[in-house]
Amino acid sequence: MRKKRFTEEQVHEILKESEVGISTPELCRKYGISKNTFYNWRSKYAGMELSDLKKMRELEDENSKLKKLIAEQALDIQALKAVLSKKW
Repeated sequence: MRKKRFTEEQVHEILKESEVGISTPELCRKYGISKNTFYNWRSKYAGMELSDLKKMRELEDENSKLKKLIAEQALDIQALKAVLSKKW
């Protein structure tokens, strides 16, 4: 998986700069990001503080771990049903 280029702190600082009044194209050139990336960040992280960003990241990580566990359990259940459904 690709490593993220910007941390939550950096994204937060970039969004704070945009709130101060620096134009979007100027910020995109300065940090080497596309306008789409900037607008995605703004729609996802707008109005959040840095502590909120960290909590959200932790919750997303925990959510992905739980999804993996559920998928593994579903596969186990499906395999058991397949074995038990066969006639001896």
